[in-house]
Amino acid sequence: MIAKTFMGLEPILAKELTELGADNVQIGRRMVSFTGDKEMMYRANFQLHTAIRILKPIARFKAHSAEDMYEAVKTIDWDKYIEKGSTFSVDAVVYSEEFRNSQFVTYKVKDAIADWFREKTGDRPNVSVANPDLRLHIHIADFDATLSLDSSGESLHRRGYRQEQTEAPLNEVLAAGLIMMTGWHGESDFIDPMCGSGTLLIEAALIARNMSPGLFRKEFAFEKWPDFDSDLFDKIYNDDSQEVDFKHHIYGYDNNPKAVNKALKNVRAAGLTKDISVALQDFKDFEKPAEKALMVTNPPYGERISTANLLETYKMIGERLKHAFTGNDAWILSYREECFEQIGLKPSIKIPVYNGALECEFRRYSMFQGKMKTFREEGGIVKTEEDKTAMAEKRRFKAHREFKKRLDEQEENAGGDIRSFTFHSLERQREEEQRREAIREKRAERARRFEEFNRDRDDRKRDGNVKRDGFKRSGFKRDRDGFPKDDFKRGGFKREDRFKRDRDFKKGDFKRGNDFQKGGFKRNDGMKRGGKRG
Repeated sequence: MIAKTFMGLEPILAKELTELGADNVQIGRRMVSFTGDKEMMYRANFQLHTAIRILKPIARFKAHSAEDMYEAVKTIDWDKYIEKGSTFSVDAVVYSEEFRNSQFVTYKVKDAIADWFREKTGDRPNVSVANPDLRLHIHIADFDATLSLDSSGESLHRRGYRQEQTEAPLNEVLAAGLIMMTGWHGESDFIDPMCGSGTLLIEAALIARNMSPGLFRKEFAFEKWPDFDSDLFDKIYNDDSQEVDFKHHIYGYDNNPKAVNKALKNVRAAGLTKDISVALQDFKDFEKPAEKALMVTNPPYGERISTANLLETYKMIGERLKHAFTGNDAWILSYREECFEQIGLKPSIKIPVYNGALECEFRRYSMFQGKMKTFREEGGIVKTEEDKTAMAEKRRFKAHREFKKRLDEQEENAGGDIRSFTFHSLERQREEEQRREAIREKRAERARRFEEFNRDRDDRKRDGNVKRDGFKRSGFKRDRDGFPKDDFKRGGFKREDRFKRDRDFKKGDFKRGNDFQKGGFKRNDGMKRGGKRG
């Protein structure tokens, strides 16, 4: 099977699968492959915190052309998977020069399945995008195609507890992954001083209590499969033997009353009000907690949401950490390097993580008193061996990385939940900059020629050489005096082909051709200037 996740969370997901009892766990790009029986597939969907989707491959083949793919799909015995009267849908992720359109791939797979049933039974199953009985997923990389059954259905990050959300909510899978990166499993209090709708708080409580995130979901796709074992799944669903008591507390704060109310609703929906407290408080008023605590927070980046003064906000975060959080660790997820610089503290670890399309960093700040040299001499550890290994992981991401550039999202699968990122090479960046420079030069040339044309027109007008029909109501004829029609497409004048001398105006009901007279105009219907309609 294949468990899909976000870039940067693969090691966390692999550890989860190993602890779950999966075999042959292997890390890939935005995915982890593993083997197991039906119970393992059910548990992977129900219990994993950092998986977005669990796929079960049923066929692998070479697809050098659309016809190759069509024929390969038709060789599968679809009676095993699609029952009579049931519906199906196909989702595609494609990285191939041969297949550049994922929609075309989905249509081809659908056609092959429909033709298989038509030839065998004379009937064909229906396609349902909204709520199909069977979800299929095809992945094509170059000429290698993998066709899988999607056992999850709706993305696993949709836990089911979120009643309301703020403007830029943190993805639940990403939130769980960040908390697991810290190594925290409920050994101390947990604090998010900028909690928004409370995603980090709730995911922390689920991890601390070892509760399965699938508890809140209404259904999984495998529940509609012909071989679904309801007794086995009921056993997994009702098994709470692995849950543990949480002896500490989770605190959330936000300076926005609406965000606080939304967070409280979500906490109540998850049934975790005993473990989580949410209050209205600005970070600048944060005081040192009475007990040892871990802080994990996701401040604004200045992308979708911002503050009145973004850099001042990060400067304030650094000041509060330094004066009110000594003896504890704080983890901060952010996007802009200049924001991190304003914190003014040296991080002990930096881990690259993607939040949506942004290549962010997750940084830990170990807040000890005094100087680092003294802290180390007294036996304090700033960076463990595990931390060093995690830091080495960022080399996979770091090549040609620029904080202030967004990543290309054109390859995003419209029906999926995992973004596909294109890493721009330096050569491609140079080509893009050259293209933009050429556009700027072209626009400047157009502006220059436009000004020159206006000057010439004014000179001719002063000399009395401008014909009456040379100028229209809101501009001029673009093909006069050798001025090319297509030189200006977005100027402040009307296109020549939108007005003709004898064409009726849309807003009036007179013709510009012969109806104008010295003192006014005659209406087409015989109406005169002061008279009644004829």
